[in-house]
Amino acid sequence: MHTAAPVPHPLSQLWRRTVLTLEMIRFEHSVFALPFALTSALLAWRDTAMPAAQLWPKLGWILACMVTARSAAMAFNRILDASIDARNPRTRNRHLPAGLLSRGFAWSFTVVSSLLFVLASAMLNPLCLNLAPAALAVVFFYSWTKRFTSLSHLVLGFALGIAPAAAWIAMTGALDARILWLTAAVTLWTAGFDVIYSCQDYEFDRREGLYSLPARLGIARALMAARAFHVLMMAALVLLARSFGAGAAAWTGTAVAGALLVWEHRLVRAGDLSRVDAAFFTVNGWVGVLFFVFWAADILLRPLGA
Repeated sequence: MHTAAPVPHPLSQLWRRTVLTLEMIRFEHSVFALPFALTSALLAWRDTAMPAAQLWPKLGWILACMVTARSAAMAFNRILDASIDARNPRTRNRHLPAGLLSRGFAWSFTVVSSLLFVLASAMLNPLCLNLAPAALAVVFFYSWTKRFTSLSHLVLGFALGIAPAAAWIAMTGALDARILWLTAAVTLWTAGFDVIYSCQDYEFDRREGLYSLPARLGIARALMAARAFHVLMMAALVLLARSFGAGAAAWTGTAVAGALLVWEHRLVRAGDLSRVDAAFFTVNGWVGVLFFVFWAADILLRPLGA
């Protein structure tokens, strides 16, 4: 006589589905672009002398926009790449190829996240609402690029790089050209660390006919390109600091970011990719967080007019 398997409690099922979803979209990677968007928002707040009472609601909606746009983009990427991920030994255990979540659920999550992003944009100002479809188009477009261009890393970089410009628009309803230095910096930073990460798939990308700088240039030259991207990133941050008359704390934060990038490149060699995860996840997480901490201190503690 067989005993029926216990039926999972609905709350238990909901919790498991939530955990799996957060794993699928790598929610913890929101730390990459978010600190730079928040830095931009604080710069805009200081530049416009906006009352502090207006700052917190705007930061809340900016956070909502960042989380929902990134969630939609990541879920869409997982859907589009599901068949590729299934053939790649490194990614075959991701949630869609492994059957942990269904494509139907992933599509529903993408649509809901996109709608919530549009709603959050509408709560900021009319320009944010008008630009919301374009922002979604940019972050979705990246998922196709590895099929036709080795510059896909820069497209991913731009998808994250628009966050500071978007945060400035969210705060002010207009765009200030000075903040584009931060957009450039985030674009180059992301492109650099994505090149490092994609070195893991060098053999697979070449076999599958996928485009990446490692597949095109080889790992050693791709790592040189990543270093070049990060050197250019630091140049953009210097120009950002000069444009906004940054104080000592902000300059220190910029230097700390540069030191961390030097460490990142020391962790990875063409003949030894064993520490790619440390370079990609740990170091880059600290780059964004510490950059924001130092710049926020500079913005919030420096007297107005200084």
